[in-house]
Amino acid sequence: MPAFEVSEYHQRIARTKERMQQHGIELLFISQPANMNYLTGYDAWSFYVHQCVLVSLDAEEPVWIGRGMDGNGARLTTFLAAENIYEWPDHYVHSAEHHPVETMVEVIKARGWDHKRIGVEMDQFYFTHRVFRELEKGLPHAQFVDADTLVNRVRLIKSDKEIEFMRCAGKIARCVMDAAVENIAVGARECDAAAAIAHAEYSGTEEYGGDYPAIVPLMMAGEATKTPHLTWTDKRYQRDEAVLLELAGVYKRYHCPIARTMFLGSNPPQIMRDTAKVVIEGLQETLAFMRPGITAEQLEERWRKAIAHSTIVKESRLGYSIGVNYPPDWGEQTVSLRPGDKTELAPNMTLHLIPGIWYDDVGFEIDASVRVTEDGIEHLFEYPLDIIMK
Repeated sequence: MPAFEVSEYHQRIARTKERMQQHGIELLFISQPANMNYLTGYDAWSFYVHQCVLVSLDAEEPVWIGRGMDGNGARLTTFLAAENIYEWPDHYVHSAEHHPVETMVEVIKARGWDHKRIGVEMDQFYFTHRVFRELEKGLPHAQFVDADTLVNRVRLIKSDKEIEFMRCAGKIARCVMDAAVENIAVGARECDAAAAIAHAEYSGTEEYGGDYPAIVPLMMAGEATKTPHLTWTDKRYQRDEAVLLELAGVYKRYHCPIARTMFLGSNPPQIMRDTAKVVIEGLQETLAFMRPGITAEQLEERWRKAIAHSTIVKESRLGYSIGVNYPPDWGEQTVSLRPGDKTELAPNMTLHLIPGIWYDDVGFEIDASVRVTEDGIEHLFEYPLDIIMK
């Protein structure tokens, strides 16, 4: 069963069609798993093979096309009528003679959509160069245009039900970080702590079962704190070393990231203490400034002003929008808190602010996942904004 009422999917489809009309797109070819989920409810680990959802201005419902063995997954998780679910044969998997796009082309032709202006998600993880070549070959009379983040932009403003899911994810996020704090200790293996974190992510809370995150636990310890985006090893934690954690709570594919810095000892390096003080105060000032109507770049500018009295410089973006997603990323690929992004914040946007700082010797990370409200923000989880000492 889909996670939302059918009426909500219809509203999402209507907003997507409005955006299609604004861009002169008659048919939308969607390959991004989160966008497929958002418009139809489809939820399966099948994105390692080619699949798509088609949205046409002249059809009430979208069309799902995927591998034959995943057809029942579409029937179970989407609201789509049987006639809008198509399957390609299994011998197309990793075939040198055939490609799944052949079936997609057949469906498009059978529906009379082969002369339309077709939007494709040019820069999505699962839309390959081969897919585009097969579409061009099979649909010579179509005109293809880039619609890379068209649905992603529709996803920016969350419904009340989506916000409820984000809050559930926030409660799970707290449990996940608690599991990290409990299991990361001097002498413990990084991989064992990662296993405990994964258990907390999947089990969730008594009220809400958890889900797998789009990004595995990122756990940088000791020398590895010089950089982000590293995973665990089988090394044992050492006394007087820092541990940077980027984790998430997930509920029905809705993500609430949570990041903190631990120190295994009682006396962190002075540079870490000083960095923590500046970053935490700067983040708090930035969050206090956050409200509807300001732009993403204005929020990032406030952050830079808040830390201007220090020597700290953050070259990467301050944060980004979050919501429903699949591997390999939980970001929505739309709002980036950095100079040049003039997106206006609006109620029910959900954003992740993560001012990570990395030096040659050590790093520091802390974050906030928030919902924009009518006059400010709502924190999706409450967790101490400080170095976690153990």
